[in-house]
Amino acid sequence: MNTAYALKNVNLIHGDANRNLQKNMTLLVNEQGLIQDIGQDHELHIPSHYTTVDLSGKYVMPGLINAHVHLFADGKPFSLSVSEGMLQFAYDRILNTPFGRRMLKKRMKRNALTALHAGVTTMRSVGEFFYTDVQLRDEINNGEFIGPNLLVSGFFLSVTGGHGAPYLALVGDSPWEARRNVRINVKHGVDLIKICVTGGVTDAKMVGEAGRLQMTVEEVAAICDEAHKIGMRVAAHVESTEGVRVALQGGVDTIEHGAEMDDEIIRLYQNNPNALHGYTALIPTLQAGYPSASLDTSVTKVSQTVKENSRLVYDSMLQSMRQAVENNITVGIGTDAAMPFVTHYDMWREMDHYMRQNNLSNKHVIDMATRTNAKILGIDDVTGTLDIGKQADLIVLEQSPLEQIEALSDISMVMVKGNLIDKPSVTRIPEVDAVLDSVWVN
Repeated sequence: MNTAYALKNVNLIHGDANRNLQKNMTLLVNEQGLIQDIGQDHELHIPSHYTTVDLSGKYVMPGLINAHVHLFADGKPFSLSVSEGMLQFAYDRILNTPFGRRMLKKRMKRNALTALHAGVTTMRSVGEFFYTDVQLRDEINNGEFIGPNLLVSGFFLSVTGGHGAPYLALVGDSPWEARRNVRINVKHGVDLIKICVTGGVTDAKMVGEAGRLQMTVEEVAAICDEAHKIGMRVAAHVESTEGVRVALQGGVDTIEHGAEMDDEIIRLYQNNPNALHGYTALIPTLQAGYPSASLDTSVTKVSQTVKENSRLVYDSMLQSMRQAVENNITVGIGTDAAMPFVTHYDMWREMDHYMRQNNLSNKHVIDMATRTNAKILGIDDVTGTLDIGKQADLIVLEQSPLEQIEALSDISMVMVKGNLIDKPSVTRIPEVDAVLDSVWVN
């Protein structure tokens, strides 16, 4: 049972772009970790057993929701040009051993806690090894440690030679094999299905391979049918226009990364009869593509092939996002944390990137990272805004993120399911921060 809290004298940001900042507010959080009441300081009675926390002058908003992360790495640069033999050796002799699995789980837990202390109270993990993400989610939900709300996908679903295969993916080469792989993941307790419709930058061997179509419409449709019949969403890694078309026609619920759209694609995002809820949302990951695309290879240590693929993917992804905003397509925010130069503690950089490249307001990107993300992920009944009856997933800030989004880089307190972290601590990666601080989008 949690402590009951009264958070007093706060500047309240609801997370909903249609609601304005409210000053001199008090939130009551009950022992079940739910928001019991919200009201003006002078109007709200605080029960005697509540612990009062005076937050005079501070800002309280919903915890951030990162809709696209991987927990297996922390954002330090790593080589994207490793031979197949080296990968096989590392997987067999290091990662897929009892010691390797223990170290992996320890690292994933550390990354999840880093994100939580940086204000991310909910994470959607979209591809991990050995269902370690399922284990961590269950340990958090069973109260073994205080962690973020985790939605997990386990292994990717891919094809022979496809993105993530064979180490990070279950491989299938027909609609029925694809269905079987959905069933395997469901049996292992995942919350969603993640598929790879096209190639990706991280394992492309030549320029243009990152967006090469790998799955058929029939395979995507079989996966979506199998997942949707039990109410489970399907997220699709896609990095080309034709890949987006195939994924949408098959009925996926989110497009991860994305690519330039045509009229048919725009219509399918807006009204997708094969998606679980009749539409498909876009989750761009701009920060994941930008450093490799824009920085000199002497800084990023990537090959020229990776740099060129990153540039092609980033440019198309950015155009896709601009088209989505112009056409009122639902857009969420995910960072692709774990990729080189994408840490688990700087989601504000992705939000800042959105604002500078799309002329979006602070209030709009905060809505996207809270309320809209919760809706896309299907958890808006429990989190995403600060409303009575929802989980107390919130962050406390000294400065207003409505005025400066970088205020989100300095979190004073975090609360997840009513558990208060009053002195959050984040271990930063100075060499990554230094590179990112030097990069400003034109």
